[in-house]
Amino acid sequence: MVIRRVLSVLVAGAVMMSGGLIARAVALENERADVIAELQAVIQSTDRTQMRADHLTGMIEIAEHDTADRAAVLEVRPAFLDEITAFGALINGAGAAVDTSTHRAAAVSAQQTVLAEHDDPAVVVAATATVHALTEKVGEEVATWQAAQSAGPGGPRWSSSGPEGYARVRAALDTVGGAGVGLYESASCAGGTAPACANSNGYIKYRADIAGWSTERLNWAMAHELAHIYQFQVWGSLNSADAYRSLFRGDPEFLANCMAVVRGYPGSVGCDTAQQAWASGIWVGAVR
Repeated sequence: MVIRRVLSVLVAGAVMMSGGLIARAVALENERADVIAELQAVIQSTDRTQMRADHLTGMIEIAEHDTADRAAVLEVRPAFLDEITAFGALINGAGAAVDTSTHRAAAVSAQQTVLAEHDDPAVVVAATATVHALTEKVGEEVATWQAAQSAGPGGPRWSSSGPEGYARVRAALDTVGGAGVGLYESASCAGGTAPACANSNGYIKYRADIAGWSTERLNWAMAHELAHIYQFQVWGSLNSADAYRSLFRGDPEFLANCMAVVRGYPGSVGCDTAQQAWASGIWVGAVR
């Protein structure tokens, strides 16, 4: 009986010990699971933090790169501004001497490109070179045109009226149909008393002050002088024509006024229907 009681006690103690060990093992497993979960949470948080850090670093690098690019563009813009300013001054000075419309359009295009560019300084540098080349081109054309002004009879094509005044008279002569007729400033027309005169060699001279006349009056004056050029082409038959003497009293100035009327540029002297009909023939070389 004693032995059996001892064995029972020992068995009970073993069972109790075994239960305690199992409980401890379970507790340890739960602690391990908690630690692992916490570690995973920390790792995930660390990963998110690193990703955020990497993103911010990338954004900073991009911003710094953009800032550097913009600074580089701003650095080369003043050179472009200098070129476009020089081009504008040259264009304004050229007046009507040369046709600058194509060059002007190219410069405007280059300017728009520069205004739209914020990142690549090479684009601005290229546009600057383009405008510089345009300036040189216009300068060459103006110089060529100015050199040609001294090629006519009596020296330069203008003196006191200047290139702008000359261009205005030239435009009037072109408007009335005299695009191929030479034009020169001179104070020699009737000793300076006549505002303009035509030469039998086929060119027209004008007094400097008429460059300031109204467009209507200037067009009439050029139409009148151009009429004389056409009169010279039929001068012999003109002066032999009875109708010239009866309709115009043999006066080339009166006939020139009527010829101008026919072209649509009436002066202060009127012409009747018969006079206009006869005068129109001179424009086509017909003397009736």
